[in-house]
Amino acid sequence: MTKAFVTGGTGFLGGQLIRMLVQKGWQVRALHRSPGDGAKLKALGAEPVQGALDSVAKLQEGIGDAEVVFHAAALFKLWGTVEAFEHANVDGTRNVLAAAKAQGVKRFVQIGAGAVVMGDGKPMLGVTEDAPQTFPKWAPYTASKGRAQQLVLAADDPGGMRTAIILPPMIWGAGMPMIHETIKNVQAGRFRWPGGGKSLMSTAHVDNICHAAVLAAERATGGRAYFVTDGQDRPMREMMGTLLATQGVDPGDRSAPLGVAWLMATVMETLWRTFRIAGEPPLTRQMLRLVGYDFTMSDRRAREELGYAPIVTWEEGIEQMRTRWRTTVKTHG
Repeated sequence: MTKAFVTGGTGFLGGQLIRMLVQKGWQVRALHRSPGDGAKLKALGAEPVQGALDSVAKLQEGIGDAEVVFHAAALFKLWGTVEAFEHANVDGTRNVLAAAKAQGVKRFVQIGAGAVVMGDGKPMLGVTEDAPQTFPKWAPYTASKGRAQQLVLAADDPGGMRTAIILPPMIWGAGMPMIHETIKNVQAGRFRWPGGGKSLMSTAHVDNICHAAVLAAERATGGRAYFVTDGQDRPMREMMGTLLATQGVDPGDRSAPLGVAWLMATVMETLWRTFRIAGEPPLTRQMLRLVGYDFTMSDRRAREELGYAPIVTWEEGIEQMRTRWRTTVKTHG
């Protein structure tokens, strides 16, 4: 029985990863900070380990004799301070790597971000893992994930711990937290289709990302990053419109030219930062870069080196979301 240690197991992707590992017969230990999250991890089939990414000693204790570490924990927001992102995503990754190495872990798989190759707004189609990383000052999340990726790849040791990174585009599926913020903006009348929603995007269902992570743990040669997608790209308007429709939400037809949207995002960021307004701006440059410009990626490397192929189709994932929403409405309605 393979033993694994998972960070970020109380999150959307980490929780699904635990479910998949348990179903495959793996023995799983998972990190959590809040005492209340221990019960959640137990329900998923994992042994909860209370601790934080700040303590290498606690991480070592949690890892124990695990052969594989899946590092899925990250601060994922489209607004925040550089210091917060660097602490959580860069320092946290450095600590997990140190603990894993000290415990003699054989495989280390991190869930990264496909956006680490995004720079200034421009179309990017069929991007491969050889594209240079970028570290925009206005995108502290993706910049921090890029620096974390560098740490993971540099830690690869042919004679010891082998490392790999899974790089998803937008992750979606039943229970995805991102859609709730979008719904709030739609309901508040703030939602606009950037550039008419014409940008072409790659997506990755959460199960497909978890499947690729397991394959990386089993088959990756080490020191490699892998783009992972659903295998079919879609215009942003079709993609997001369909996701919102599963929740009974119509986003409408209002759009904003990209140039105007970028200016609006810049102004909003300045206002929020200057006056320390609570919450997140309804639009940020980081968000706009993710959805406003063509960005598609090739997952050929994952298919050839890991034997990856999607296990959940777009149609299946959409039906799962629709079914879950209907069940929730009936339960609360």
